[in-house]
Amino acid sequence: MPSLAEKGRDEVRAALTRHGPTGGLRLHLGPYVARIRSPLPAVAGAVASLYRHHTVADDSCFVDFDVAVRRPRSLRALWRPQVVFEFEGEEPFNPLPGDQGFPLLEWGLNWCVYGLCHQHMTLHSAVLERNGRAVLLPAPSGSGKSTLCAALVFSGWRLLSDELALIAPQTGELLPLPRPVSLKNASIEVIRLFAPQVEFGSTVEETAKGVVAHFPPPASAVQASQQRAVPGWVIFPKYVEGAPARLVPMERAQSFMRLIENAFNYDVFGGEGFELLGSVVDRSLCYSFEYGDLAEAMALFDRLARGERGERGERA
Repeated sequence: MPSLAEKGRDEVRAALTRHGPTGGLRLHLGPYVARIRSPLPAVAGAVASLYRHHTVADDSCFVDFDVAVRRPRSLRALWRPQVVFEFEGEEPFNPLPGDQGFPLLEWGLNWCVYGLCHQHMTLHSAVLERNGRAVLLPAPSGSGKSTLCAALVFSGWRLLSDELALIAPQTGELLPLPRPVSLKNASIEVIRLFAPQVEFGSTVEETAKGVVAHFPPPASAVQASQQRAVPGWVIFPKYVEGAPARLVPMERAQSFMRLIENAFNYDVFGGEGFELLGSVVDRSLCYSFEYGDLAEAMALFDRLARGERGERGERA
């Protein structure tokens, strides 16, 4: 299957604007296929750049998410441009300012996964893999999760997702969902300094989350989209300015409850969800983690991946 980069920007733009049953751009996103439509040049340019390593699905593939980002159909749009997100012809969110089309597409796709897909347990968590074992980084917005995730991407860890952990109910394995990594506000410059090779797309200001920018997932992460990983660590991160990198073991019961707090569809799974999250905790070393310096954090995660001993003598 061809990658989006092989299509070229003009072909991507044409697919995004094409109507009819075979219209739209169909992309493989981990275990899902999304059909995306948009007449907006800024959205087309961002999709072509930030999804360039993803493969294009053919017309025979089942579409999980049929989405669009476009201008509202109203006279107001003529004097104050806005954008709306559509899912199967419905508009689940309020319009946003007109330059926020690509962030809206990303937020909308996240909603499709955590709000509509319940064949997997879904957590608000970054997920990365090293040597076949995955680290989950569950945390609310503002914790430094995405900054830590981005630094790990540029430090030899395979990206599964910067935002959503997908757990297979039958096996407890973690499914990859590599998509553009979103950073906000000061984190954008932090990662520019940490990884000068980073290729950010356009910066969008004054969103509900502040200044937002995305960079594409590595080609190697996208090419490994069928390679699941087993849980190895559950780490609850928190950025604290000036704090030394500190990894402290957590009790399994506390880790279990924190995972539930970060689960989008735990209630849908009922007893099966209890057993599933319990199995993740049982297979993982669980820690809380504070950091104020990314270089220190990366050195600590390297030791963790090598299985060295952490605080209190617990094997990492």
